[in-house]
This record gives sequence, C-alpha cells and structure tokens, in this order.
Amino acid sequence: MRSERVTVTLPADLVAEARDAVSRGSAASLSAYVAEAVQSRQDRDRSLATLAHLYGGPPPSDELDAARRSLCSVSPVAVG
Repeated sequence: MRSERVTVTLPADLVAEARDAVSRGSAASLSAYVAEAVQSRQDRDRSLATLAHLYGGPPPSDELDAARRSLCSVSPVAVG
C-alpha cells in the first residue's frame, strides 16, 4: 500500500496516549496508531451511510442505541 506523509495537529493528551500505546507495544508506530484510528472512523462512517441507505435516512436513534448496547455486550475476541 502506498503511503503519503501528512502533517496534522493533535491535542497533546491524544499524542501522549498514542505514544504510550506504542511504548506498550499496542501499536507498531505512531503512524500505525493514527492510521488505525482513521481507518476505524472511515469504517464507522461507511457503516452509518449503509444504514442510512437501508432506512432511507438516518437510522432512528433508539435503534442505534440498541445496536450499540448489543455490541457492548459481545465478549471481545482474544488477540494473541
């Protein structure tokens, strides 16, 4: 995959937390951490766009809340 260098300004506390994740080994690099965050946001936006298409507009907030509660109750998959 082709990469492109960009400059962004982020709140210092977010950068500190991202660097901490790298030092703990949760991310390969600061760039990888940020790329994963951007990918997650894009995935979320696409999912919401799909739901809006299926519903003919934004999904009702009560159904989104129920879906979020349902997803939170799912046990996380072990990584390792």
